[in-house]
Amino acid sequence: MLKKTQQLPQEEVLDTDYFIYCLEAVEDIEIETVTETQNKLGQLTLQYGVASIYNTCDTIEGLESNLNILILDDHNFNDYEIIYLVISGEANSICLNDYYYSLQEIAEMFEGRLEGKILHFSNVKVLDLDEEEAQYFLDITGAKAISGYGYESNGVTSSNLDIAFFNLFKEDHNMLDVVEELHQRHYKLCKLLDFRLYY
Repeated sequence: MLKKTQQLPQEEVLDTDYFIYCLEAVEDIEIETVTETQNKLGQLTLQYGVASIYNTCDTIEGLESNLNILILDDHNFNDYEIIYLVISGEANSICLNDYYYSLQEIAEMFEGRLEGKILHFSNVKVLDLDEEEAQYFLDITGAKAISGYGYESNGVTSSNLDIAFFNLFKEDHNMLDVVEELHQRHYKLCKLLDFRLYY
């Protein structure tokens, strides 16, 4: 296991061929604040050399336009294996600006456009899908998997486990091996937060 603790030179960070794309829901995108998520993504870059792009949204239109810009305009889109969503919600929905949107609606919005991607939800939202709901999302979007947590934060944030998950992907592109390794290295946290993967 390669663990980089020293600060990486900037060009080495930018040279990476593996990116995380993070979209975080905030109350108002006009108000600039540094969130815990941004700090953790900075740590991911410094410690492990995994680069990330961070954006915020406060409406469903913002979510759609951010992901559309990523998909349509970013020539590095193929380098993003994981789309990291820090958005509250319930088992099969996300909440933006006090409105709930089902994952089916999100799937239809991005029909066929998430080919080969893993959508990973932080534990600000519980992810609890039945087999049919998960299969529908994967079939419609073309995504490789959806991952997240079965338990709400209850004061324990998933950000450290999220970072471990993303870093393991840098080392190994086999999704099931990564999940197995994550459970081996962080068993207690995986159990505590109920890490889950639908594929």
